[in-house]
Amino acid sequence: MERLFSGMQPTQDAHIGNWLGAIRNWVALQDRYECLYCVVDLHALTAPYDPRVMRERVLNLAAAFLACGVDPAKSTVFVQSAVPEHTELTWLLACQTGLGALERMTQFKDKSDQNADNINAGLLFYPVLMAADILAYRAQVVPVGEDQVQHLELAREIVRKFNRAFGDTFPEPRPIVPEGSAKRILGLDGNAKMSKSKGNAIALVEEPATVRKLLASAYTDPERKRRTDPGRPEVCNVFTLHGFFTAPSRVEGIAGDCRSAALGCVDCKKELAENLLVALEPIRRRYLEVRADEEGLRAVLAAGAERARALARETLVLARRNMGLVEGGRRA
Repeated sequence: MERLFSGMQPTQDAHIGNWLGAIRNWVALQDRYECLYCVVDLHALTAPYDPRVMRERVLNLAAAFLACGVDPAKSTVFVQSAVPEHTELTWLLACQTGLGALERMTQFKDKSDQNADNINAGLLFYPVLMAADILAYRAQVVPVGEDQVQHLELAREIVRKFNRAFGDTFPEPRPIVPEGSAKRILGLDGNAKMSKSKGNAIALVEEPATVRKLLASAYTDPERKRRTDPGRPEVCNVFTLHGFFTAPSRVEGIAGDCRSAALGCVDCKKELAENLLVALEPIRRRYLEVRADEEGLRAVLAAGAERARALARETLVLARRNMGLVEGGRRA
């Protein structure tokens, strides 16, 4: 099988946007590819953080992977910082990456604008580390969302430049969009991408009462001022979420009832809440089981890191040899 790499930052608790946009696809892909799924904690260091909170978030996110169905018997699940080859390869690749290309990255510009007092070098080199994450395993495919397409294209450019300079070393990873993938999931504000840091997300393991409360405040059709006003489901993010958690036949009915004002926003949100809770209940139950067994969780991550490091070490030996670097005190 072809090898696939994907990762997620532990900057927040996993939420339904993470699940719809990535994790549920990871579960489906692990029967078709040799998959490596990573908690990319090094990427999260570019923003201020509490070290004690970081440790918990890493374990929480790994537990969420397993709770959603990522199977360590099928996939390699590990933490990025446990494989130091990522950072060594980042330097080798950085020396083949133009500064201008990094400065043109949309995410670098956006994050620089958002964090003007913390424009660190790690933020600039973020896409080089992302390339190293993928290339350390010589992965052929990468599932990507729309916010990572530019970074993956840079990784492909780095591969082409490196291979021209030093010989065939890395395969050129290609993006895949898994069948049924959710596009950019908006948050409960109906405006920005779902994010716990923005307060517009629902965590996968949220308490039922909290789920209902959060959805009750969700943004709907801005032009629908009264209960008797007809709605426009095509512009309502609550209706969009119904598409993931409500039976298709009922979704059609909701659309019609919204347009005719037979269904109000309050009842529409209540119905979504109950359907969402049904979908999340087995994930929440499994998460609590996995997280309670921290020793077992750490063992899964340690085994994954051992497997990942063996693969990455092979890649580093090849890259160093092709670059003419001394290996083990002797020229390779």
